[in-house]
Amino acid sequence: MHRLLLLGCLWLLAALPSSSIFQRPTGTPAPLRLQYLLEPLHATVHTQRGATATLPCVLRALPRNYRVKWSKVEPANYRENIIIITNGLYHKNYGPLSPRVRLRHSHRYDASLTITDVALEDEGRYRCQLVNGLEDESISLTLHLEGVVFPYQPSNGRYKFNYHEAKRACEQQDSRLATYQQLYKAWTEGLDWCNAGWILDGTVHYPIINSREPCGGRLLLPGVRTYGARDKQKDRFDAFCFTSALQGQVYFIRGHLNFKEAGQACRNHGAAIAKVGQLYSAWKFSQLDRCDGGWLADGSVRYPITTPRERCGGLPDPGVRSFGFPSKEMRTYGTYCFVG
Repeated sequence: MHRLLLLGCLWLLAALPSSSIFQRPTGTPAPLRLQYLLEPLHATVHTQRGATATLPCVLRALPRNYRVKWSKVEPANYRENIIIITNGLYHKNYGPLSPRVRLRHSHRYDASLTITDVALEDEGRYRCQLVNGLEDESISLTLHLEGVVFPYQPSNGRYKFNYHEAKRACEQQDSRLATYQQLYKAWTEGLDWCNAGWILDGTVHYPIINSREPCGGRLLLPGVRTYGARDKQKDRFDAFCFTSALQGQVYFIRGHLNFKEAGQACRNHGAAIAKVGQLYSAWKFSQLDRCDGGWLADGSVRYPITTPRERCGGLPDPGVRSFGFPSKEMRTYGTYCFVG
């Protein structure tokens, strides 16, 4: 009986047209093959703040009456903002990126996008779309800034920021809210922080390397733990900020200064008291290493360590150490200054 059933099934398969035996499920679109756009060799372009970066988009042929449209996907609201449109002869720029973008146009098939003086907010996903009637096609590229993520909370303690306050606080410290990808990368590089914080897309997370009781318990595996999307107005957490390379220098002025004197000392040198993001950037990119606590613009006192040693806090890992927010009248610390 089983043998007869098997023979019947084989006969039925043989009788079907070969194209219908293993068809794609109805409603599942076939992957589009690029006809005019070349697939980029690398889908991610690495750069730093202040640099010039080019996102490649090259055509293999020029269809009649075509346009190329560049746009950027914003993770905070998932909108796609147009940057530039060209028909090969003329082009028009759009939006806040307009003054800093141009087409490379090194040959007639080249529609690559060049961004000058790269800013923190330029990181993200870009799309080069060929608009050609019914034959539209596109490629996606990611602009990745090398940088550093740091947790941030205000002087009045943990969990004080709603989303909009967290976003503003990072910007005031020469940084911006980190993306999930930036936070995840920071975790793989050793960021271990028990306080949950906002990131750019409005979700809340905290990265754990060493599982412990106050941070979800010892049984939970290490990872970037998530609270998911929260109410941007009502819910309150810390912030995870991201900054990149500096167009300037951070240096230390020794002394026993209160906060007001610290700011004046920097101004006397033609500089400004450094922001938290600037100190992190100098630590990350310029290997700034000092065992001296110094005032920063937000009223906190911190110091950067690239070579851990016993007399500088005793912690085994490099990092920016914090003394918190002492009284601004204390004459105990020097100051970190920034000159652009």
